[in-house]
Amino acid sequence: MDAGKDNANPTIINPSDLPSRRKTAARTTKNSQGIFRALAPIHVSDPSDPWASPTDFTSSDDSDDAFVSGEDEARDEAEAGEREEIDEQEIYDLISTIMDPEHPLTLGSLGVVNLSDIKIFPPSSPRSRISSVQVLVTPTTSACSLTTVIGLGVKVRLVNALPPRFRIDVRIKEGTSASADEANKQLGDKERVAAAMENRNLINMVNHMLSSCA
Repeated sequence: MDAGKDNANPTIINPSDLPSRRKTAARTTKNSQGIFRALAPIHVSDPSDPWASPTDFTSSDDSDDAFVSGEDEARDEAEAGEREEIDEQEIYDLISTIMDPEHPLTLGSLGVVNLSDIKIFPPSSPRSRISSVQVLVTPTTSACSLTTVIGLGVKVRLVNALPPRFRIDVRIKEGTSASADEANKQLGDKERVAAAMENRNLINMVNHMLSSCA
């Protein structure tokens, strides 16, 4: 391992010890050029700043979610008979094969994502069909400088792989990173996430991370 990396000797989990229930058909249907479309803002104040706040969006309603097309679309999907039950194991299978941005290893094999840190919450009211997926990310070291990038890769993967009836909440697990508070603030701000996807270097990094996903 390169001694210059944040964690030159991470703990690696044996593949046979990883939980898995891989499905033969992948849910992702979007090509590599389109995977950021759901995150891209209309206008950004400073595209050179990956975490700058956009100044002009198509909607300023805070109740809108940047990662879902709305309850009408989710309702149409359900009424069309396309609704499938999705559990924590399937979420894990989607994100465990993401490549770490620093090591030639997957997030699953490094223990960055774990089945026990994935939760699915049902709709908050009988009138809603929108469920929530929460993923806690555990960096290999508390000093990891790519913590937010890893969280962003997980978020992009799930936004594009899951039906629009799911809201995605990716955050850094408490007590695992010195920069957890700042990273969570960035990952939880839909405008900052959208602005980040205007940064070409960041897009290339996330594309590389997702290149290992089936």
